[in-house]
Amino acid sequence: MIEIENLTKIYKLNKKQQKELKVKETQKIAVSDLSITAREGEIFGLLGTNGAGKTTTLRCLATLLRPTSGRILVNGCDTVKDGEKVRGQIGFLTNEMKLDPQFSPDYLVEFFGRLHGMEENLIKKRKRELFEYFGIDAFAEKRVEELSTGMKQKASIAVSLIHDPKVIIFDEPTTGLDIITARAVTDYLKELRKQGKLIIMSTHIMSEAEKLCDRIATIVDGKKVEEGTIPEVLARAGTDDLEEAFFKLYQRYGKAV
Repeated sequence: MIEIENLTKIYKLNKKQQKELKVKETQKIAVSDLSITAREGEIFGLLGTNGAGKTTTLRCLATLLRPTSGRILVNGCDTVKDGEKVRGQIGFLTNEMKLDPQFSPDYLVEFFGRLHGMEENLIKKRKRELFEYFGIDAFAEKRVEELSTGMKQKASIAVSLIHDPKVIIFDEPTTGLDIITARAVTDYLKELRKQGKLIIMSTHIMSEAEKLCDRIATIVDGKKVEEGTIPEVLARAGTDDLEEAFFKLYQRYGKAV
């Protein structure tokens, strides 16, 4: 179970950042008083535009960022106090993940398996499963710098999930992928759900959320403005289209449309 309780993350801005963002404020509130709960056996979606606070939330969850206030529990472990225990239970994938260009998927998957303290026979077993599912065998020995975007994403997934984590955190998992690779990723998320895993993912693609997510939370300017199942959200918005429901929320709560 993931329990995010009153999460707030504030960044301090230097003069260069103020200039780039065209603001006079010396700080930016990326996430404000956010609370959600996600459970085993479901895909929970964080919906929002670019800059809404989705990635910051997931990075706090993955222990990469420290909350300014509030707390996050992963199966009862605090992401700040019990960071090592949390990292052992999660797999985190972002489209900003950069695999070392000089190494091959085969080498990297085994390397990260050892980092997680896995036994060699288990690493080999998990690697076979992941490589077979994603068709990685065909390019397993190639250097990462020789791979296409889709191949790199498949390799990144294998690296992130080699230790068979209980909780999977995906930040925009299909952004920039061709339709075939994107379908392979979304089908695998469904398979993980069948296995009883907890998947939390961010997306700004409403059709993807409709097909995948059991429940969603919509974030606008760092604040949660809606949460529920897809039917619940659509009913409250008075529409049968999630994109339209999101736009109505953004009109109501966004600073600008």
